[in-house]
Amino acid sequence: MSAERILAGDCIAVMQDLAAESVDMVFADPPYNLQLGGELLRPNNSRVDGVDEDWDRFDGFQTYDRFTREWLKAARRVLKPDGSLWVIGTYHNIFRVGAALQDLGFWMLNDVVWRKTNPMPNFRGRRFTNAHETLIWCARDKESRYRFNYDAMKNLNDGLQMRSDWLFPLCTGAERLKRDGRKAHPTQKPEALLYRAILAATEVGDVVLDPFFGSGTTGAVAKKLGRAFIGIEREADYIAMAKQRIDAIHGPADLSAVSTPSKRDEPRIPFGWLIERGLIAPGDTLVDPNRRYAARVRADGTLATSDFRGSIHQVAAFVQKAPACNGWQFWCVEVRGKLVSIDVLRQKVRAEIH
Repeated sequence: MSAERILAGDCIAVMQDLAAESVDMVFADPPYNLQLGGELLRPNNSRVDGVDEDWDRFDGFQTYDRFTREWLKAARRVLKPDGSLWVIGTYHNIFRVGAALQDLGFWMLNDVVWRKTNPMPNFRGRRFTNAHETLIWCARDKESRYRFNYDAMKNLNDGLQMRSDWLFPLCTGAERLKRDGRKAHPTQKPEALLYRAILAATEVGDVVLDPFFGSGTTGAVAKKLGRAFIGIEREADYIAMAKQRIDAIHGPADLSAVSTPSKRDEPRIPFGWLIERGLIAPGDTLVDPNRRYAARVRADGTLATSDFRGSIHQVAAFVQKAPACNGWQFWCVEVRGKLVSIDVLRQKVRAEIH
């Protein structure tokens, strides 16, 4: 499969021609079905450059719902069993899309709020400023072993767990594609938004499908991150614009720099290997980061307190009276007067193996 493919045509028909279970992730920015009743004007009577293209016009909710279910079924067919799908929308359509997703067997993982730092004002002053869009992230099935690059997201967020509210500005400035001084596409998404979604759910070489390719943001970001992509678009002008945009992008020279390996794919390192290699000695004392709890290391890789013995995970859970605990994240050992997480020592062993 080519790393870069832009296919012209109706997304449902084109997806039906793709091989089943052939893509790792779908990112979809479907028509919003805004139901505009006429031109939107600013207080000074200038026209708001919004979404009024034919591709966003539907006869009614029933027609839109039928379209939504058809493209979602086609996307689900080409998605790998452990793949995931992102779809973005506004209050006009996202709830209808969400119901269709669940009806078709997708498994909801998160709804993510993209909060815009520079939203368009509500010019008529009769509603709240619409300052966000909603993304739904879901696995193909309830049983899917979907990819989530938790550590990459945490690192991207200065060591804190990534939350489900994302703060980005609208696509503006040099990033905004224009034609004759006007926006070339009314709903061009910022690359930062796609960067986070693609980095969160894929690995280098994975295939990302965008059935509503538009200005090509998904393809541009996928190429920068060393992912393959398939874009489907029916408007010839958008295809030409996206192709020109993506052709100007150079992929990463070093793929390891954009790799986000899953811990599931890393070799398992038993705690006992740290003892065998002399990084921790039998009789050493492990403590939690706040030094509230302590346990002694045994030669066989177990830990012991005064009244319990077990694995690093079992003992960590026992001392806290918790149902479970990740001992790698809980226990530390003192090295030259400083507490060092045993997970750091595990990574050292893992690096030696590689």
